[in-house]
Amino acid sequence: MYILSIDQGTTGTRAFIFDQSSRVVASAYQEFKQYYPQAGWVEHDADEIWRSCERVIGQALRRAGIKQTSIAAIGITNQRETTVVWDRKTSRPAAKAICWQCRRTTAICQSPNIQRHKKVIQQKTGLVVDPYFSATKIQWLLDQVKGLRKKANQGDVCFGTIDSWLVWKLTGGKSHVTDLTNASRTMIFNIKNFSWDKELLRIFKIPSGILPKVQKSGSIFGHTQQGVAGLRAGIPIAAILGDQQAALYGQGCYAPGSVKNTYGTGCFAVLNTGKKLVSSKQGLLSTIASDARGNPVYALEGSVFIAGAVMQWLRDELKVIKSAAESQKYIQGLKDTHGVYFVPAFAGLGAPYWDSQARGIITGLTRGANVRHVVRAALESIAYQTKDVVDAMRKETKLAIKRLKVDGGACHNDFLMQFQADILNCQVARPKITESTAFGAALLAGVTIGLWKADQNLSQHNPNQKIFRPRMKVGERARLYQGWQRAVTQARTPTVL
Repeated sequence: MYILSIDQGTTGTRAFIFDQSSRVVASAYQEFKQYYPQAGWVEHDADEIWRSCERVIGQALRRAGIKQTSIAAIGITNQRETTVVWDRKTSRPAAKAICWQCRRTTAICQSPNIQRHKKVIQQKTGLVVDPYFSATKIQWLLDQVKGLRKKANQGDVCFGTIDSWLVWKLTGGKSHVTDLTNASRTMIFNIKNFSWDKELLRIFKIPSGILPKVQKSGSIFGHTQQGVAGLRAGIPIAAILGDQQAALYGQGCYAPGSVKNTYGTGCFAVLNTGKKLVSSKQGLLSTIASDARGNPVYALEGSVFIAGAVMQWLRDELKVIKSAAESQKYIQGLKDTHGVYFVPAFAGLGAPYWDSQARGIITGLTRGANVRHVVRAALESIAYQTKDVVDAMRKETKLAIKRLKVDGGACHNDFLMQFQADILNCQVARPKITESTAFGAALLAGVTIGLWKADQNLSQHNPNQKIFRPRMKVGERARLYQGWQRAVTQARTPTVL
Protein backbone atom coordinates (compact mmCIF):
# COMPACT_ATOMS: atom_id res chain seq x y z
CA MET A 1 0.00 0.00 0.00
CA TYR A 2 1.40 3.39 -1.07
CA ILE A 3 0.55 7.10 -0.79
CA LEU A 4 0.98 9.41 -3.80
CA SER A 5 1.91 12.96 -2.80
CA ILE A 6 1.65 15.80 -5.32
CA ASP A 7 3.74 18.84 -4.40
CA GLN A 8 2.80 21.63 -6.80
CA GLY A 9 5.26 24.47 -6.26
CA THR A 10 5.92 27.91 -7.70
CA THR A 11 8.52 26.87 -10.26
CA GLY A 12 7.89 23.15 -10.62
CA THR A 13 5.83 20.12 -9.71
CA ARG A 14 6.98 17.05 -7.80
CA ALA A 15 5.38 13.68 -7.24
CA PHE A 16 6.48 11.37 -4.44
CA ILE A 17 5.43 7.83 -3.65
CA PHE A 18 5.71 6.83 0.02
CA ASP A 19 5.42 3.29 1.35
CA GLN A 20 3.85 2.15 4.63
CA SER A 21 7.12 2.84 6.45
CA SER A 22 6.91 6.47 5.20
CA ARG A 23 9.96 5.93 2.98
CA VAL A 24 10.24 7.64 -0.40
CA VAL A 25 10.04 4.85 -2.97
CA ALA A 26 10.21 7.09 -6.04
CA SER A 27 9.88 10.72 -7.08
CA ALA A 28 9.84 12.90 -10.18
CA TYR A 29 10.16 16.60 -10.89
CA GLN A 30 9.14 18.89 -13.74
CA GLU A 31 9.75 22.62 -14.03
CA PHE A 32 7.25 24.79 -15.89
CA LYS A 33 7.48 28.20 -17.51
CA GLN A 34 7.21 31.47 -15.61
CA TYR A 35 5.57 34.36 -17.45
CA TYR A 36 6.51 38.00 -16.82
CA PRO A 37 4.28 40.11 -19.12
CA GLN A 38 5.12 43.37 -17.34
CA ALA A 39 7.42 44.56 -14.59
CA GLY A 40 6.16 43.12 -11.29
CA TRP A 41 3.72 40.74 -12.99
CA VAL A 42 4.12 36.96 -12.60
CA GLU A 43 1.84 34.44 -14.30
CA HIS A 44 1.50 30.68 -14.70
CA ASP A 45 -0.35 28.64 -17.27
CA ALA A 46 -2.77 26.40 -15.34
CA ASP A 47 -2.89 23.87 -18.18
CA GLU A 48 0.92 23.67 -18.16
CA ILE A 49 0.81 23.07 -14.41
CA TRP A 50 -1.69 20.23 -14.91
CA ARG A 51 0.44 18.69 -17.67
CA SER A 52 3.47 18.82 -15.37
CA CYS A 53 1.41 16.94 -12.77
CA GLU A 54 0.46 14.27 -15.29
CA ARG A 55 4.10 13.81 -16.29
CA VAL A 56 5.54 13.53 -12.77
CA ILE A 57 2.79 11.19 -11.59
CA GLY A 58 3.50 8.87 -14.51
CA GLN A 59 7.27 9.06 -14.03
CA ALA A 60 7.04 8.39 -10.30
CA LEU A 61 4.80 5.37 -10.83
CA ARG A 62 7.15 3.91 -13.46
CA ARG A 63 10.20 4.48 -11.28
CA ALA A 64 8.51 2.90 -8.29
CA GLY A 65 7.61 -0.15 -10.37
CA ILE A 66 4.25 -0.54 -8.65
CA LYS A 67 0.72 -1.11 -9.91
CA GLN A 68 -1.93 1.62 -9.84
CA THR A 69 -4.01 -0.57 -7.55
CA SER A 70 -1.30 -0.17 -4.90
CA ILE A 71 -1.99 3.58 -4.51
CA ALA A 72 -4.25 3.84 -1.48
CA ALA A 73 -4.66 7.63 -1.38
CA ILE A 74 -3.43 10.94 -2.71
CA GLY A 75 -2.22 13.95 -0.73
CA ILE A 76 -1.89 17.38 -2.34
CA THR A 77 0.21 20.33 -1.25
CA ASN A 78 0.50 23.48 -3.30
CA GLN A 79 1.77 26.99 -3.80
CA ARG A 80 -0.81 29.14 -2.08
CA GLU A 81 -2.63 32.33 -3.13
CA THR A 82 -1.95 31.71 -6.85
CA THR A 83 -5.31 32.30 -8.49
CA VAL A 84 -6.95 30.24 -11.22
CA VAL A 85 -10.31 31.00 -12.81
CA TRP A 86 -11.77 28.49 -15.25
CA ASP A 87 -14.93 27.73 -17.21
CA ARG A 88 -17.18 25.36 -15.28
CA LYS A 89 -18.45 23.66 -18.46
CA THR A 90 -15.26 23.35 -20.54
CA SER A 91 -12.65 23.26 -17.71
CA ARG A 92 -10.57 25.75 -19.69
CA PRO A 93 -8.73 28.50 -17.79
CA ALA A 94 -10.20 31.92 -18.51
CA ALA A 95 -6.73 33.50 -18.39
CA LYS A 96 -3.25 32.85 -17.13
CA ALA A 97 -3.12 32.08 -13.41
CA ILE A 98 -1.93 35.04 -11.35
CA CYS A 99 1.00 33.90 -9.21
CA TRP A 100 1.26 34.76 -5.52
CA GLN A 101 4.39 36.78 -6.37
CA CYS A 102 2.51 39.06 -8.77
CA ARG A 103 2.16 42.71 -7.75
CA ARG A 104 -0.31 43.88 -10.43
CA THR A 105 -3.10 44.49 -7.93
CA THR A 106 -1.14 46.97 -5.82
CA ALA A 107 -3.40 49.80 -7.01
CA ILE A 108 -6.51 47.86 -5.95
CA CYS A 109 -5.03 47.28 -2.50
CA GLN A 110 -4.20 50.96 -2.16
CA SER A 111 -7.59 52.16 -3.41
CA PRO A 112 -9.80 54.12 -0.97
CA ASN A 113 -12.45 51.37 -1.06
CA ILE A 114 -10.05 48.70 0.19
CA GLN A 115 -8.07 50.95 2.54
CA ARG A 116 -11.14 51.99 4.50
CA HIS A 117 -11.92 48.32 5.10
CA LYS A 118 -8.41 47.13 5.93
CA LYS A 119 -9.09 46.78 9.66
CA VAL A 120 -12.13 44.57 9.18
CA ILE A 121 -10.24 42.56 6.57
CA GLN A 122 -7.41 41.91 9.00
CA GLN A 123 -9.76 41.14 11.89
CA LYS A 124 -11.67 38.55 9.88
CA THR A 125 -8.88 36.98 7.83
CA GLY A 126 -5.73 37.44 9.92
CA LEU A 127 -4.06 38.90 6.83
CA VAL A 128 -2.76 42.32 5.89
CA VAL A 129 -4.08 43.98 2.75
CA ASP A 130 -1.53 43.07 0.10
CA PRO A 131 -1.41 41.95 -3.56
CA TYR A 132 0.07 38.67 -2.25
CA PHE A 133 -3.36 37.21 -1.48
CA SER A 134 -6.06 35.91 -3.81
CA ALA A 135 -8.94 38.37 -3.34
CA THR A 136 -7.62 41.26 -5.42
CA LYS A 137 -6.34 38.82 -8.05
CA ILE A 138 -9.88 37.44 -8.45
CA GLN A 139 -11.29 40.95 -8.66
CA TRP A 140 -8.71 41.93 -11.28
CA LEU A 141 -9.49 38.90 -13.46
CA LEU A 142 -13.25 39.45 -13.26
CA ASP A 143 -12.81 43.10 -14.25
CA GLN A 144 -10.11 42.72 -16.91
CA VAL A 145 -10.99 39.52 -18.78
CA LYS A 146 -13.73 40.34 -21.28
CA GLY A 147 -17.09 38.83 -20.37
CA LEU A 148 -15.74 36.99 -17.32
CA ARG A 149 -17.72 38.86 -14.67
CA LYS A 150 -20.97 38.23 -16.53
CA LYS A 151 -20.19 34.51 -16.75
CA ALA A 152 -19.22 34.48 -13.08
CA ASN A 153 -22.53 36.07 -12.10
CA GLN A 154 -24.30 33.38 -14.11
CA GLY A 155 -22.48 30.62 -12.21
CA ASP A 156 -20.42 29.44 -15.19
CA VAL A 157 -17.02 30.19 -13.65
CA CYS A 158 -14.94 28.46 -10.96
CA PHE A 159 -12.27 30.10 -8.84
CA GLY A 160 -9.64 28.10 -7.06
CA THR A 161 -6.16 28.13 -5.70
CA ILE A 162 -3.92 25.51 -7.29
CA ASP A 163 -5.18 22.70 -5.05
CA SER A 164 -8.75 23.27 -6.27
CA TRP A 165 -7.60 23.23 -9.87
CA LEU A 166 -5.73 19.93 -9.43
CA VAL A 167 -8.64 18.23 -7.66
CA TRP A 168 -10.99 19.46 -10.40
CA LYS A 169 -8.75 17.85 -13.03
CA LEU A 170 -8.11 14.64 -11.08
CA THR A 171 -11.83 14.11 -10.50
CA GLY A 172 -12.87 14.96 -14.04
CA GLY A 173 -14.64 18.14 -12.95
CA LYS A 174 -16.72 16.45 -10.28
CA SER A 175 -15.17 18.13 -7.20
CA HIS A 176 -14.82 21.90 -6.76
CA VAL A 177 -13.23 22.01 -3.31
CA THR A 178 -10.43 23.44 -1.22
CA ASP A 179 -9.21 23.01 2.35
CA LEU A 180 -9.15 25.36 5.31
CA THR A 181 -5.44 26.18 5.02
CA ASN A 182 -5.71 27.37 1.42
CA ALA A 183 -9.02 29.15 2.00
CA SER A 184 -7.40 31.08 4.85
CA ARG A 185 -4.97 32.66 2.34
CA THR A 186 -7.55 34.19 0.02
CA MET A 187 -8.43 37.33 2.05
CA ILE A 188 -12.16 36.53 1.71
CA PHE A 189 -12.34 33.69 4.26
CA ASN A 190 -13.33 34.29 7.88
CA ILE A 191 -10.86 32.32 10.01
CA LYS A 192 -12.99 32.76 13.13
CA ASN A 193 -16.11 30.99 11.86
CA PHE A 194 -14.43 28.99 9.04
CA SER A 195 -16.59 30.26 6.18
CA TRP A 196 -16.50 32.51 3.12
CA ASP A 197 -17.37 35.96 4.41
CA LYS A 198 -20.29 37.80 2.77
CA GLU A 199 -19.04 41.24 3.78
CA LEU A 200 -15.59 40.61 2.32
CA LEU A 201 -17.10 39.24 -0.88
CA ARG A 202 -19.03 42.51 -1.25
CA ILE A 203 -15.90 44.58 -0.61
CA PHE A 204 -13.95 42.74 -3.31
CA LYS A 205 -16.97 42.38 -5.65
CA ILE A 206 -16.66 38.59 -5.84
CA PRO A 207 -19.78 36.47 -6.50
CA SER A 208 -20.09 33.56 -4.06
CA GLY A 209 -21.09 31.16 -6.82
CA ILE A 210 -17.51 30.87 -8.09
CA LEU A 211 -16.09 29.70 -4.74
CA PRO A 212 -15.12 26.11 -3.89
CA LYS A 213 -16.53 24.10 -1.00
CA VAL A 214 -14.20 24.26 2.03
CA GLN A 215 -13.29 21.11 3.99
CA LYS A 216 -10.89 20.32 6.82
CA SER A 217 -7.42 19.38 5.59
CA GLY A 218 -7.69 15.72 6.50
CA SER A 219 -10.83 14.59 4.68
CA ILE A 220 -11.95 13.03 1.39
CA PHE A 221 -12.02 15.72 -1.30
CA GLY A 222 -13.01 13.48 -4.18
CA HIS A 223 -11.93 10.40 -6.12
CA THR A 224 -9.88 10.02 -9.28
CA GLN A 225 -11.55 9.27 -12.59
CA GLN A 226 -10.37 6.34 -14.71
CA GLY A 227 -7.34 7.19 -16.84
CA VAL A 228 -6.85 10.72 -15.54
CA ALA A 229 -3.09 11.22 -15.16
CA GLY A 230 -2.73 7.50 -15.83
CA LEU A 231 -4.43 6.60 -12.55
CA ARG A 232 -7.17 4.10 -11.82
CA ALA A 233 -10.64 5.23 -10.86
CA GLY A 234 -11.64 5.68 -7.25
CA ILE A 235 -8.40 6.70 -5.51
CA PRO A 236 -9.41 9.04 -2.65
CA ILE A 237 -7.82 12.47 -2.45
CA ALA A 238 -7.46 12.31 1.32
CA ALA A 239 -5.48 15.42 2.26
CA ILE A 240 -4.93 18.96 1.05
CA LEU A 241 -2.59 21.39 2.76
CA GLY A 242 -1.12 24.67 1.58
CA ASP A 243 2.62 24.17 1.21
CA GLN A 244 3.68 25.87 4.43
CA GLN A 245 1.04 24.18 6.55
CA ALA A 246 2.06 20.88 4.94
CA ALA A 247 5.66 21.51 5.96
CA LEU A 248 4.53 22.32 9.51
CA TYR A 249 2.69 18.99 9.57
CA GLY A 250 5.56 17.07 8.00
CA GLN A 251 7.97 18.51 10.56
CA GLY A 252 5.84 17.19 13.41
CA CYS A 253 4.96 20.66 14.71
CA TYR A 254 1.66 19.57 16.24
CA ALA A 255 2.17 21.23 19.63
CA PRO A 256 1.62 24.95 20.30
CA GLY A 257 4.95 26.80 20.33
CA SER A 258 6.68 24.60 17.75
CA VAL A 259 8.04 26.43 14.71
CA LYS A 260 9.47 25.55 11.32
CA ASN A 261 10.97 27.47 8.40
CA THR A 262 10.77 26.35 4.78
CA TYR A 263 13.47 27.49 2.36
CA GLY A 264 11.86 27.37 -1.05
CA THR A 265 11.24 30.00 -3.72
CA GLY A 266 10.18 32.12 -0.80
CA CYS A 267 10.91 31.59 2.87
CA PHE A 268 8.11 30.86 5.30
CA ALA A 269 8.32 30.54 9.07
CA VAL A 270 5.20 29.15 10.76
CA LEU A 271 4.56 28.95 14.51
CA ASN A 272 1.77 26.70 15.82
CA THR A 273 -0.40 28.63 18.31
CA GLY A 274 -2.93 25.81 18.84
CA LYS A 275 -6.53 26.83 19.50
CA LYS A 276 -5.45 30.40 20.24
CA LEU A 277 -5.90 32.91 17.45
CA VAL A 278 -3.15 35.52 17.83
CA SER A 279 -3.80 38.87 16.12
CA SER A 280 -0.34 40.10 15.25
CA LYS A 281 0.98 43.58 15.93
CA GLN A 282 4.40 42.69 14.50
CA GLY A 283 3.56 42.31 10.82
CA LEU A 284 2.89 38.58 11.01
CA LEU A 285 -0.10 36.77 9.54
CA SER A 286 -2.66 34.73 11.46
CA THR A 287 -3.59 31.65 9.50
CA ILE A 288 -5.09 28.17 9.76
CA ALA A 289 -2.95 25.04 10.07
CA SER A 290 -3.69 21.42 10.92
CA ASP A 291 -3.36 19.31 14.02
CA ALA A 292 -2.24 15.68 13.84
CA ARG A 293 -5.75 14.51 12.91
CA GLY A 294 -6.32 17.05 10.17
CA ASN A 295 -8.50 19.35 12.26
CA PRO A 296 -7.92 23.12 12.23
CA VAL A 297 -5.56 24.95 14.58
CA TYR A 298 -4.15 28.45 14.34
CA ALA A 299 -0.66 29.59 13.45
CA LEU A 300 1.42 32.72 13.04
CA GLU A 301 3.30 33.04 9.77
CA GLY A 302 6.03 35.26 8.46
CA SER A 303 6.28 35.27 4.67
CA VAL A 304 9.52 36.16 2.88
CA PHE A 305 8.84 36.56 -0.83
CA ILE A 306 12.32 35.90 -2.21
CA ALA A 307 14.59 33.25 -0.68
CA GLY A 308 15.76 30.43 -2.96
CA ALA A 309 14.56 32.55 -5.87
CA VAL A 310 17.53 34.88 -5.32
CA MET A 311 19.84 31.99 -6.21
CA GLN A 312 17.74 31.26 -9.30
CA TRP A 313 18.16 34.92 -10.25
CA LEU A 314 21.92 34.67 -9.91
CA ARG A 315 21.78 31.53 -12.06
CA ASP A 316 19.32 32.58 -14.76
CA GLU A 317 19.65 36.36 -15.04
CA LEU A 318 23.26 37.11 -14.05
CA LYS A 319 24.52 33.61 -14.96
CA VAL A 320 26.98 33.80 -12.07
CA ILE A 321 26.40 30.23 -10.89
CA LYS A 322 25.30 27.15 -12.81
CA SER A 323 23.03 25.85 -10.07
CA ALA A 324 21.82 26.86 -6.64
CA ALA A 325 23.43 23.72 -5.25
CA GLU A 326 26.93 24.91 -6.18
CA SER A 327 26.63 28.18 -4.25
CA GLN A 328 28.22 26.74 -1.09
CA LYS A 329 31.27 25.51 -3.00
CA TYR A 330 31.45 28.78 -4.93
CA ILE A 331 31.97 30.85 -1.76
CA GLN A 332 34.23 28.37 0.00
CA GLY A 333 37.14 30.11 1.72
CA LEU A 334 35.44 33.50 2.01
CA LYS A 335 35.55 34.84 5.57
CA ASP A 336 32.74 37.36 5.03
CA THR A 337 30.91 39.41 2.39
CA HIS A 338 33.47 42.25 2.46
CA GLY A 339 30.68 44.54 3.71
CA VAL A 340 28.27 43.67 0.89
CA TYR A 341 24.55 43.26 1.64
CA PHE A 342 21.95 41.98 -0.82
CA VAL A 343 18.29 42.77 -0.17
CA PRO A 344 16.36 40.67 -2.75
CA ALA A 345 13.13 42.67 -2.71
CA PHE A 346 12.27 41.68 -6.29
CA ALA A 347 8.57 41.44 -5.37
CA GLY A 348 8.60 43.96 -2.55
CA LEU A 349 9.17 42.97 1.07
CA GLY A 350 6.89 40.64 3.02
CA ALA A 351 6.81 40.15 6.77
CA PRO A 352 7.37 42.06 8.93
CA TYR A 353 7.64 45.09 6.60
CA TRP A 354 4.84 44.59 4.04
CA ASP A 355 6.29 47.13 1.65
CA SER A 356 5.08 46.29 -1.86
CA GLN A 357 7.07 49.19 -3.31
CA ALA A 358 10.49 48.11 -1.97
CA ARG A 359 12.99 47.05 -4.62
CA GLY A 360 16.03 44.81 -4.58
CA ILE A 361 19.43 46.34 -3.94
CA ILE A 362 23.06 45.29 -3.56
CA THR A 363 24.81 47.73 -1.26
CA GLY A 364 28.17 48.17 0.45
CA LEU A 365 30.19 47.60 -2.71
CA THR A 366 33.84 48.66 -2.65
CA ARG A 367 36.77 48.08 -4.99
CA GLY A 368 37.71 44.92 -3.13
CA ALA A 369 34.26 43.31 -3.49
CA ASN A 370 33.75 40.67 -6.15
CA VAL A 371 31.04 38.37 -7.45
CA ARG A 372 31.76 35.73 -4.80
CA HIS A 373 30.97 38.28 -2.10
CA VAL A 374 27.67 39.02 -3.86
CA VAL A 375 26.79 35.30 -3.90
CA ARG A 376 27.57 34.99 -0.20
CA ALA A 377 25.52 38.12 0.51
CA ALA A 378 22.62 36.55 -1.40
CA LEU A 379 22.81 33.44 0.78
CA GLU A 380 23.07 35.49 3.96
CA SER A 381 20.02 37.53 2.90
CA ILE A 382 17.89 34.39 3.29
CA ALA A 383 19.04 34.02 6.89
CA TYR A 384 18.63 37.72 7.68
CA GLN A 385 15.06 37.75 6.36
CA THR A 386 14.30 34.70 8.49
CA LYS A 387 15.69 36.50 11.54
CA ASP A 388 13.39 39.45 10.81
CA VAL A 389 10.44 37.06 10.99
CA VAL A 390 11.56 34.94 13.96
CA ASP A 391 12.37 38.06 16.01
CA ALA A 392 8.83 39.28 15.29
CA MET A 393 7.47 35.94 16.52
CA ARG A 394 9.53 36.22 19.69
CA LYS A 395 8.13 39.70 20.36
CA GLU A 396 4.56 38.64 19.56
CA THR A 397 4.43 35.49 21.68
CA LYS A 398 7.13 36.17 24.31
CA LEU A 399 8.50 32.69 23.48
CA ALA A 400 12.27 32.19 23.47
CA ILE A 401 12.22 29.96 20.33
CA LYS A 402 15.34 27.92 21.03
CA ARG A 403 14.97 25.54 18.08
CA LEU A 404 13.95 26.17 14.47
CA LYS A 405 13.01 23.15 12.34
CA VAL A 406 13.99 23.63 8.71
CA ASP A 407 13.15 22.09 5.35
CA GLY A 408 13.13 22.90 1.65
CA GLY A 409 15.88 22.88 -0.95
CA ALA A 410 18.19 25.48 0.59
CA CYS A 411 18.32 23.71 3.96
CA HIS A 412 20.84 21.32 2.38
CA ASN A 413 23.32 24.21 2.28
CA ASP A 414 25.40 23.71 5.44
CA PHE A 415 26.88 27.21 5.23
CA LEU A 416 23.41 28.78 5.18
CA MET A 417 22.13 26.61 8.03
CA GLN A 418 25.13 27.40 10.23
CA PHE A 419 24.82 31.10 9.47
CA GLN A 420 21.11 30.84 10.26
CA ALA A 421 21.86 29.30 13.66
CA ASP A 422 24.49 31.97 14.31
CA ILE A 423 22.40 34.99 13.37
CA LEU A 424 19.32 33.66 15.23
CA ASN A 425 21.28 32.41 18.24
CA CYS A 426 19.23 29.21 18.32
CA GLN A 427 19.50 25.61 17.19
CA VAL A 428 18.55 24.78 13.62
CA ALA A 429 17.28 21.22 13.17
CA ARG A 430 17.34 19.62 9.73
CA PRO A 431 15.18 16.48 9.43
CA LYS A 432 15.86 13.22 7.64
CA ILE A 433 13.13 14.00 5.09
CA THR A 434 13.69 17.57 3.95
CA GLU A 435 10.86 17.54 1.40
CA SER A 436 8.52 18.23 4.32
CA THR A 437 5.73 19.71 2.21
CA ALA A 438 5.26 16.55 0.16
CA PHE A 439 5.80 14.39 3.23
CA GLY A 440 3.25 16.35 5.27
CA ALA A 441 0.57 15.90 2.60
CA ALA A 442 1.35 12.18 2.33
CA LEU A 443 1.37 11.72 6.10
CA LEU A 444 -2.00 13.40 6.58
CA ALA A 445 -3.50 11.43 3.68
CA GLY A 446 -2.28 8.25 5.38
CA VAL A 447 -3.79 9.35 8.69
CA THR A 448 -7.11 10.17 7.00
CA ILE A 449 -7.49 6.67 5.53
CA GLY A 450 -6.17 4.97 8.70
CA LEU A 451 -2.80 3.87 7.35
CA TRP A 452 -1.08 5.69 10.24
CA LYS A 453 -2.40 6.72 13.65
CA ALA A 454 -2.48 10.37 14.67
CA ASP A 455 -0.78 9.89 18.03
CA GLN A 456 2.24 11.31 19.80
CA ASN A 457 4.57 9.07 17.79
CA LEU A 458 3.58 10.53 14.43
CA SER A 459 6.55 12.93 14.43
CA GLN A 460 8.92 9.96 14.66
CA HIS A 461 8.30 9.35 10.97
CA ASN A 462 10.72 12.22 10.31
CA PRO A 463 13.56 12.37 12.88
CA ASN A 464 16.32 15.01 12.92
CA GLN A 465 19.26 14.33 10.63
CA LYS A 466 21.53 17.18 11.79
CA ILE A 467 21.40 20.00 14.33
CA PHE A 468 23.33 23.23 13.79
CA ARG A 469 24.24 25.11 16.98
CA PRO A 470 25.12 28.83 17.24
CA ARG A 471 28.79 29.69 17.66
CA MET A 472 28.94 33.37 16.66
CA LYS A 473 29.90 35.93 19.28
CA VAL A 474 27.21 38.32 20.50
CA GLY A 475 28.98 41.47 19.26
CA GLU A 476 29.56 40.05 15.78
CA ARG A 477 25.91 38.99 15.51
CA ALA A 478 24.72 42.46 16.46
CA ARG A 479 27.13 44.18 14.06
CA LEU A 480 26.11 42.06 11.08
CA TYR A 481 22.41 42.42 11.72
CA GLN A 482 22.67 46.18 12.11
CA GLY A 483 24.26 46.27 8.66
CA TRP A 484 21.35 44.26 7.28
CA GLN A 485 18.81 46.63 8.83
CA ARG A 486 20.56 49.61 7.23
CA ALA A 487 20.41 47.85 3.84
CA VAL A 488 16.69 47.16 4.25
CA THR A 489 16.11 50.83 4.99
CA GLN A 490 17.83 51.70 1.70
CA ALA A 491 15.61 49.23 -0.20
CA ARG A 492 12.36 50.57 1.19
CA THR A 493 10.36 53.47 -0.18
CA PRO A 494 10.60 56.83 1.66
CA THR A 495 6.81 56.94 2.21
CA VAL A 496 6.89 53.96 4.59
CA LEU A 497 9.99 54.89 6.59
